[in-house]
Amino acid sequence: MNDESPNLSVMPPRLGEIGLTNFPPYLMNRIMGRYNASLREEMSGLGLTTPKMRSLAVLSVVDGPLIRELSVYTVTEQSTLSRALDQLQTEGLIRREADAADSRAVRVFITEAGRAMFDDLWPQMVQAQSRMFRGIPEEERRAFVATLQKMLVNIRKHEI
Repeated sequence: MNDESPNLSVMPPRLGEIGLTNFPPYLMNRIMGRYNASLREEMSGLGLTTPKMRSLAVLSVVDGPLIRELSVYTVTEQSTLSRALDQLQTEGLIRREADAADSRAVRVFITEAGRAMFDDLWPQMVQAQSRMFRGIPEEERRAFVATLQKMLVNIRKHEI
């Protein structure tokens, strides 16, 4: 057993002993819930839902992912993502193409209209992020992001 593995033969402290505000998964859920809520009005005004916004955000930086990859990137169930992509395509914000190597697989691309819509939302996303980090020095912010990246590697199921 390595030094980082918990000793499972010893009963860990209960949540009530730790406290919600000292339990990282709870804190991460609260933070993301507040972040998404802070964007909801702006997204609604643009006709976007959280899955649609996440899709446009990913597609603005990842060119032509497969739908299953986009599902991982957006942290969205494939059925929910499929409905969001149907709407985005109907609105002319994305396009889907058969994969060149596997005609059964589909790749998703952002259109110029989709990029313009995401560009309209981006300043609000940056502002919401800035509020989260208010009063936190840049060095702590970089360390926090580095820690989150390591945590993602520890828990991820996919290579992306």
